[in-house]
Amino acid sequence: MTHTTAWPPTGHSAGSDAALVAAAGAGDDAAFRALYRAHVRPVYWLAHSLVGTQVDAEDVTQETFLAAWRKQPGLELAGQSLLPWLVTICRFQCANRIRRQQRDREHTAAGLDETLPATVDVKKQVVDAVLVERVIAEVGTLSALDQQIFRLCAAEGYAYQAAAEQLGVSHGAVRNRLSRIRTQLRSTIEPEGT
Repeated sequence: MTHTTAWPPTGHSAGSDAALVAAAGAGDDAAFRALYRAHVRPVYWLAHSLVGTQVDAEDVTQETFLAAWRKQPGLELAGQSLLPWLVTICRFQCANRIRRQQRDREHTAAGLDETLPATVDVKKQVVDAVLVERVIAEVGTLSALDQQIFRLCAAEGYAYQAAAEQLGVSHGAVRNRLSRIRTQLRSTIEPEGT
């Protein structure tokens, strides 16, 4: 699975999730693909923060969207965005995977497989997951242009000039907006009093 999909895709907003969910539930594959493109990146980030490896995160992301596909006919959103529901499913999938891995380790004779970690740092996984969720939520409050700048520069590694050309804005606009975005995210994710 590749994670270079734009987030959110052009023309997508959280408010349009309800219409896409309804269309997908009625059998519209294109609507489900649009939901996938809109939310695959944050789901993957959360999965990776919980399970810790790219392979496991990719598997959990696939399992999350497979569950969404199966449940879509009767799915009704509680809010405007599908993301909170996907985050819940992703967390359950991660917990199941971690439990399976722990069972597998317990059944492996002691000392025979030194490549597996002896313990799972649950506290660190919880803190990392909460941090990812806070960043995702905060990015979701940004303007569409700021979300695109964040996606290109912070998530996909574009240089300021390349992002500016992609978005049709000036180099200075990208630099200044990204600086403001980073300050906003830092104030959101850093514990109070630090």
